[in-house]
Amino acid sequence: MTRIAFGTSGWRGILCEDFTFDNVKVVIQAIADNLTAAGEQHKGVIIGCDTRFMGQRFTQEAARVFAGSGIKSYLCDRDTPTPVISFEILRRGAAGAVNFTASHNPPEYNGVKFSPSWGGPALPETTRDIERRANEMMGEVCYREVQLDVALRNGLVERIDPRPAYLADLETKIDFDAIKSIGKLGVDTLYGTGRGYLDEPLRAHGIDFTIINDRPDPYFGGHPPEPAEKHIPDFIALVKGDPAIRLGIATDGDADRFGILDADGSYIEPNYIIALLLDYLIRVRKLEGGVARSVATSHLIDAVAKKHGVPVYETPVGFKYIGELISQNKLVIGGEESAGLTIRGHVPEKDGILACFLVAEMVAREGRTVRELLERLYGEVGRVVTMRDNLKLSPELEAVYADRVNAVPAEVAGAKVTEVIRIDGTKLLLDDGSWMLFRKSGTEPVVRLYGEAGNDARLAEVMAAGRKFILG
Repeated sequence: MTRIAFGTSGWRGILCEDFTFDNVKVVIQAIADNLTAAGEQHKGVIIGCDTRFMGQRFTQEAARVFAGSGIKSYLCDRDTPTPVISFEILRRGAAGAVNFTASHNPPEYNGVKFSPSWGGPALPETTRDIERRANEMMGEVCYREVQLDVALRNGLVERIDPRPAYLADLETKIDFDAIKSIGKLGVDTLYGTGRGYLDEPLRAHGIDFTIINDRPDPYFGGHPPEPAEKHIPDFIALVKGDPAIRLGIATDGDADRFGILDADGSYIEPNYIIALLLDYLIRVRKLEGGVARSVATSHLIDAVAKKHGVPVYETPVGFKYIGELISQNKLVIGGEESAGLTIRGHVPEKDGILACFLVAEMVAREGRTVRELLERLYGEVGRVVTMRDNLKLSPELEAVYADRVNAVPAEVAGAKVTEVIRIDGTKLLLDDGSWMLFRKSGTEPVVRLYGEAGNDARLAEVMAAGRKFILG
């Protein structure tokens, strides 16, 4: 029998195996019961989805279950970006939102993401309660539901279009007039929810652009809907092949992650984008506050924070921790190496749409390519290069993994270990400024190895030492 377990961003499963209508309805009933227990059921919930198989059908079934508990649903009229759903929670003062998305996972997956009334991804104490309620009900027809037409007639379901309000708010946070001076943009929405959000503001402001993959496709063109370098060869070819394009911007399937290509079509690591935007937002926009990054994210951010004299908050992996700090107005920007970020005064959720436009504004106002901006930043705070690798564990290695990372040596990769951080995985800080992090996957026998150093040669040594430490 399926057991419901929420990961860093909701419950995900393979369609028709564990992600079934009955299991989804049990999870929705558990969310409804959680809201009722908290006394928030009268505020209503937002329901949306990305472009995956059966997304709209799942949203309708969720609305029926919420109606069965007397909870009103605001049902998005089309596939909707995750950050837009977060914005709509706050705009309406809703109790929360249910979003059917598996983000950048392959097309055979779908997921249920719950965001409570503060707008960010649910924190562990909330998801544990939902898990407990759902697992106690699994295997039983325990959910209550109302026919959709009856719920619509009784005012328990209202169809909404959240796009106009979100785009109007975006106009207050992005200098589109500056972006117009950049010249031509390349845009890739990866067959996901970003269409109508990345292109429409550009069109409205008369900004020249070429867009690809701007139609819904539940197969996402045969690639996972993640704007990482290996998944966007067509976009890279587009930008490289058109000398008029000065910047490439892309979002993932639910538009909460970003991908950036420089004018020559080269892919820019999200780590570096976060550091560049931190510097830009403080130096040019004059925003005040600290910066939050996950334990796996680049210390180039720390160097920029030191330059500006602002605090750094290191969090476990999972944007909910960064979102909580954003909601407390402690940050200029918060970001993760997996291409998620948000800024002060915006939603406490990853927003790939905002990120893309911020980079375009930065490039336009600075009058330099992304690589030129990065080289300038290196000249001010020092060079940092970063890498991530997935290490597959044999059954024998998996059995001894915990003992291995608990027995940290005094020296690794020819440098002394100065600090061990265990807020999420095992992170080793070395006395030459380099570091490595080991994080074991919760769903497969894989260890994610992250490394960082001051140059490529040293990074290769750090990564080799990390692989040897885990694999022997």
